[in-house]
Amino acid sequence: MRKLLIVLILAGCAARGEFEKAPAGLAGGTPEAIFVGTTRAEGPEGFGFERSEAANFLRYDVSIPPEREPGKVNWPPKTRKPDARKDFLLLDWQRFGSGNEFRAALSGALKRRGQTDVVIYVHGFNNTMAEGVYRVAQMHHDLKVPGVAVHFAWPSRGSALGYVYDKDSVIASRSGLVALIDEVEAAGAKSVILVAHSMGAFLTMEALRQEALQDGPRALERIKGVVLIAPDLDLDVFRSQARDIGKLPEPFVIFGSSRDRILNISATISGSGERLGNIDGVAKIADLNVIYLDTAAYSTGTGHLNLGENPALLNLFGGLVGIADAFTADARARVGLLPGLVLTVRNATEIVLAPVGAIAEGQ
Repeated sequence: MRKLLIVLILAGCAARGEFEKAPAGLAGGTPEAIFVGTTRAEGPEGFGFERSEAANFLRYDVSIPPEREPGKVNWPPKTRKPDARKDFLLLDWQRFGSGNEFRAALSGALKRRGQTDVVIYVHGFNNTMAEGVYRVAQMHHDLKVPGVAVHFAWPSRGSALGYVYDKDSVIASRSGLVALIDEVEAAGAKSVILVAHSMGAFLTMEALRQEALQDGPRALERIKGVVLIAPDLDLDVFRSQARDIGKLPEPFVIFGSSRDRILNISATISGSGERLGNIDGVAKIADLNVIYLDTAAYSTGTGHLNLGENPALLNLFGGLVGIADAFTADARARVGLLPGLVLTVRNATEIVLAPVGAIAEGQ
């Protein structure tokens, strides 16, 4: 427990990422538009951790630097001027006055790209607004996702010591996520894909559960895929949510890792010993139609965002299968293209991913 406290205190003292506006005329990065729905309250310094009952809708234009390793979000250091070739920078941002304005802007973006697909990203525990937006821009760019990126920014406290506050914020934000999905559909999206990280997986499951209980199973027909990345979600709670939802959206993909240090800490705090994102095999969820990918072989840092941070894993899913391609009717048939051991237990499929190097060497 002492080591746990030290880890949390050190994490809480780390400098937090905030938006850095690109100087006028600065060029060198690739622009990425991120549409945002948020239940963060606006304060003097922007959208912080306090909660808002009414949702706000925004758009952030982010410059993604070319001189960086895939998976990295490079914050401008205080020791030099911002450099668009090396740093993530904010090009511009806009707050929409109403849901109608947001829908019109999103609809225009879909038409310009010739797209009807929207990916909604839901961030996890301990994030500021800037950290969430930049991470979505990075993942959307590095995974080469063709659809329009939309981000749901719930009011995380942005502190390693704010776990209980964040969990309460998740409960308070369920209707906000449902409202964003409604706005996205009204903008003309025919296919909505939900990608949630860490505690955001709990929020996503709660929103799906709320929709199913209020409007019946057909309310989820617009959801064409769900991806939970390192879900910080109690296994029994997940099973209870799945029962209330009924038929889970397909495909339903879970990226987990037994080497996830953050989830191991979360399991210790909760006293459960096991989270959905670090389960040992799919036996306990074998009755559910899910695909579970064990990314332990690709652990990066704490192992809590392997899909977003590991260059090899980004290349594997951005090039070989592709996140967008994975969300098709034949997603389960595509698992044979992945390097690793494929196991099927009743309805669930588990893929223990092997490193690309090991596959190349015939191991």
